[in-house]
Formats: sequence, C-alpha cells, structure tokens
Amino acid sequence: MRPDNQPGGLRLDYLKYCFSSYRITLEIMTLQPKCEDVETAEGVAITVTGVAQIKVMTDHDLLAIACEQFLGKSVPEIKGVVLQTLEGHLRSILGTLTVEQIYQDRDKFAQLVREVAAPDVGRMGIEILSFTIKDVYDKLDYLSSLGKTQTAAVQRDADIGVAEAERDAGIREAECKKEMMDVKFLADTKMADSKRKLELQKAAFNQEVNTKKAEAQLAYELQAAKEQQKIRLEEIEIEVVQRKKQITIEEKEIVRTEKELIAMVKRPAEAEAYKMQQLAEGQKMKKVLMAQAEAEKIRRIGEAEACSIEAIGKAEAEKMRLKAEAYQQYGEAAKTALVLEALPKIAAKVAAPLARTNEIVILSGKGNRVTGEVNRLLAELPVSVNALTGIDLSKIPLLQKMTYAQA
Repeated sequence: MRPDNQPGGLRLDYLKYCFSSYRITLEIMTLQPKCEDVETAEGVAITVTGVAQIKVMTDHDLLAIACEQFLGKSVPEIKGVVLQTLEGHLRSILGTLTVEQIYQDRDKFAQLVREVAAPDVGRMGIEILSFTIKDVYDKLDYLSSLGKTQTAAVQRDADIGVAEAERDAGIREAECKKEMMDVKFLADTKMADSKRKLELQKAAFNQEVNTKKAEAQLAYELQAAKEQQKIRLEEIEIEVVQRKKQITIEEKEIVRTEKELIAMVKRPAEAEAYKMQQLAEGQKMKKVLMAQAEAEKIRRIGEAEACSIEAIGKAEAEKMRLKAEAYQQYGEAAKTALVLEALPKIAAKVAAPLARTNEIVILSGKGNRVTGEVNRLLAELPVSVNALTGIDLSKIPLLQKMTYAQA
C-alpha cells in the first residue's frame, strides 16, 4: 500500500524504502524542444527550436512528488515526459503571437514559455532552470523577407539622418541670424517697454479711480435693489395669503356644490335608476312567467290533442274493425251497401263539371234516340265503377234485376 495521503514523515519513510530499491537522478537534464510548421496568429507556419535546462527539485515535499511521478524511470523517460509538456506549451503560445513578436523579442517569448510551463512541470516535481530560443525559421522565406525589410528600413533611416542633419544646419544658421536681430531689437524693445510701463501705470491709476466710482455706484444700486426685493417679498406674501384664503373659499364652495349636486341630481338619479331597475326586473319576471305559462299551456294543449287524436284513431280503428266484421258477416249484401253508399259520391264527382253547365241539349233525328243514349250511358256505368273501385256491378243481383228490367 502506497501512503499517498499520509503525513510528511510517513511519506519520507516511504521514500527511504523506495530509495533502497530505485534511484532518481538529481542532475541537470538538457532538453531541446522543437515545434515544426506551427501556425502563428497570422497563419504563418514556422519552426522553433529551443534549449531547456531542468532538474528534480530537492525540497522534501516536491521531491516526494517527483518520486511518485518518475521513481524507477530512466533519464530519457523523464526527459521525454517533460519535453512533451514544454513542446505543448510552446505550440499553444506560438499560436497567439505574430512572427515579428517571436523573431524580434526572443527573450520575452522564452520568458512567456517559462511562465506558462513552470506550473505544470512544477506539479511533477521538476524545475525549469532556463529556457532559451535557439532558432526560428520557416520554409517560405518569410523571415528572410523581414530581414530585407529591416535592411531597407536602416538605409531609409540613414537617408533620413542625412536630411535631418542638413535641416539642423540650416536651422542653426537661421537661429544665429535671429540672435543678431534679437540684439538689435532688444534696445528698441526696452525703450518701448519703458514707455508701455508708463502708459500702464497711468491706466492703472485711472482704472483704480474708475473702479472706486463704479463700486460706489454698484453699492448704491445693490442697496436699492435689496430694498425693492424686500418690498416685493412682502407683496408676494400678501398675495400668497390672499390666494390661500381664496383657495379655501373655493374648496368650501366646491364641497357645497358637490353636496348640492348629490342632493339634487345624484340621489334622485339613483332613486330613478333603482326604480327603473325594479320595473325592468318586474317586466322581466312577468315575461318569464308568461312564457312559462304559455309553454305549459301549449304543452297541455298538445297533450290533450294527442290524447284526442289517439282516441279518434282508436275509435276509427274500432269502427273499421266493426265494419270489416259486418262486411264479412253479411257478405255480398254488405258490398252492395258499400257500393250504393259510394255511388252518390261517384256521381257527384262525375257530375262536378256539369254543375257549371246551364243546360244540355241532345239533338236527335228520331224520337227514341234520347232514350237510347240514356240507356247506353247506364250500360257503361258498371264498367266505369269497376275501373274506379274494382267492384263489378254486373254481378250484384239487385242491379242485374234492374238491368234486365230495363232491357
């Protein structure tokens, strides 16, 4: 069992036990990290090589951590682990910088790599003693182009220096001429200055006198304004008191008017509204009760009519049943009676068109022609009845006797 979470004394005992079997080097180890074709912040692929000096920390706690990580491993294995960590951080930092930042300030770049990588390797019990950039190059001659650009910049600066030197010489010559002119004008300036001082002194005296006069005038006007302001304040206070009294009177008048309106308008209006509401409720209730009564009336009339129709139907059915029994009992006599009952109706239907006829004239050349026509009509009557009712009158004995008697 490894005492990973035990106090420092037990961990040292464990380390002593481990040292009896394994060894870990405390010598300085040299690493040569190399990152090939890594794209910078501008997308330029460059290759960077460096040299790093590392060693295992000798502090007890950190040494214990290093032993936990690397005890039993060879120096190449330890160097390989740390080298991968350095190269990973080197790649990540290259992606955030431009080629110019990396190439022109290698010390700052190396310092940034040390600061970023030191916490990670420190957690392994490893210390970075030094880290430097050995070489920076690319496959597209980007850095050589930067060198040419720098050379052109130096030449440009030299030309600018020559031009600036010539400019400074001209400036110095002009300054000398200016100094000569300054000496010449100095005497004139002193004379003019003395004269100006005299004029200024006179103006100052005049200004002081005028100031005193203006101050006295302003003091008088200020005092008058203060007195006028006091009078105006008193007038405003009087107006405020009058306005307050007027507002109080108006408020009391508003209250009185409001009460008067309530007594004269609002209360009667509320009473009238309540009256109208009650009348409306009464009319509504009246209509509802009348509608209910009418519905009940219609329902009862419907029930009575239904009972009446039912009774009439039953009576008609009973009547038909009794007729059927009677017809069945009496046979041919019943049929004859039925036909005789129907004949007036048939005759009425047949004679209906003749009801609108004023007179019928039968023309005949012979005296017995009218009788023959009547007989013919009577002879055709049974055929018509048979066609209409399905009853053959020629088979009824009574009619047979009447036909034979006429014949």
